[in-house]
Amino acid sequence: MKRTGRAFWLSSPGHGDIREMALPDPAEGEVVVRSLYSGVSRGTETLVFRGGVPESQYAAMRAPFQEGDFPGPVKYGYLNVGVVEEGPDDLLGRTVFCLYPHQTRYVVPVTAVTPVPPSVPAERAILAGTVETAVNALWDAAPLVGDRIAVVGGGMVGSSVAALLARFPGVRVQLVDADPARAKTAEALGVGFALPQDALGDCDLVVHASATEQGLARALELLRAEGTVLELSWYGDRQVSLPLGEAFHSRRLVVRSSQVGSVSPARRSSRTYADRLALALDLLADPALDALVTGESAFGELPDVLPRLASGEIPALCHRVRYDSDE
Repeated sequence: MKRTGRAFWLSSPGHGDIREMALPDPAEGEVVVRSLYSGVSRGTETLVFRGGVPESQYAAMRAPFQEGDFPGPVKYGYLNVGVVEEGPDDLLGRTVFCLYPHQTRYVVPVTAVTPVPPSVPAERAILAGTVETAVNALWDAAPLVGDRIAVVGGGMVGSSVAALLARFPGVRVQLVDADPARAKTAEALGVGFALPQDALGDCDLVVHASATEQGLARALELLRAEGTVLELSWYGDRQVSLPLGEAFHSRRLVVRSSQVGSVSPARRSSRTYADRLALALDLLADPALDALVTGESAFGELPDVLPRLASGEIPALCHRVRYDSDE
């Protein structure tokens, strides 16, 4: 039986198209998945879309099932939820999450898919990759009961971190963003909100995810002495200036990076990548996280939608892509 799929490709920076792909026959230990939804992670994917990945980071930025190379042509993406059409009996017909690009059907090893718990709708499960990033960040940050915490940058990653922090007992959490519209997101997630100039200081921990110099500088200002900024932003090919003069050293401030490409050292000896992703999916049982999905379009509209997401014409946290049954 001839199997085909249709995939979105970045043909060149700023331009994309949909291409028909021949699918291989599934081998032993592989599954055929029909996509139900995929997600556009606006920060990373729009950076890729405009050709902003530095050559030095081409290898580090590869997605698990990427085809082609940066800056293009390249098939890129990593938030896919589908149903298993062919494969082992225990997976047949089940809804699964996979770190796969935007494609109608695909063949992957069984080990590449994670079953979605019955308590998590497929529409929400596309957030698993981002919530996984938040889990890893909090393993790195190790917040304590009663901490005063700010999350600077109310995008998809920052909002996911804030949503998980809202579950910590006794913690003061404030989502800080220059866009007043993010107040509605914060309310839905059960955390406080402030514009940068109004944010509460004396923080034990500030998680920075705004991907701006101004946001990182403000994150440092919000710390108490000996506090820590956990940096989640990835700036691609942009140079960033950081104010490390004045009281930075006398206050003994810490700036620490966190990246989802490896399991946090705090849990590396006891958790695998699969454990981390399964935990993220379990956490998505919370309907409050629906607030992170801010738009939806059909798969066939991606060549027109992605340029508008990249330019900011369509404001988005996570933009959901719907695959109709006849795709």
